[in-house]
Amino acid sequence: MLQASAILDNVDGASAQTVWRRYEQWLQELDRSHVSEPLRECARHFLRVTRSYGEHLFYCYGIAGLPRTNNALEQTFGRVRYHERRASGRKVASPSLVTDGSVRVPALLYTRAALVTVQMLASVPHTRWRARRAELEQQHKARRLRCRFRKHPEQYLAFLEQEIDKLTLLS
Repeated sequence: MLQASAILDNVDGASAQTVWRRYEQWLQELDRSHVSEPLRECARHFLRVTRSYGEHLFYCYGIAGLPRTNNALEQTFGRVRYHERRASGRKVASPSLVTDGSVRVPALLYTRAALVTVQMLASVPHTRWRARRAELEQQHKARRLRCRFRKHPEQYLAFLEQEIDKLTLLS
């Protein structure tokens, strides 16, 4: 296990692919090792689970600043939720953090790590920005409709029936 720890520490700053190859070689050595039957069963389970994740376990070596463990990643999200609550005055994180998280979380993390300038914002292609805004608006629309259905299901279903009638009348 000390060998695995040394590989995962990546002291020499190797690429994600290299760390993955080194770890895979260590897994093969572990698979060939001669240990007692109870340890062998544990090793088989460990090997099966680790190999099922494969190369995906090593993204943290290829992306600067990405936490290496689930605990570190959870702490990062916890900091985002904490600052979100503090800035908004809410007791819990905003529900929009879930729906807009793919945009807001990276933005929050980036602005903590580096200064964002007007030039950086101006360099974003408008077409990409508009496309992303349209995707988010679709998500928001679906969320609003779900809320309307939960609050007033009869009215919502009547509205849908009217909309369907309009479509069939046009044909």
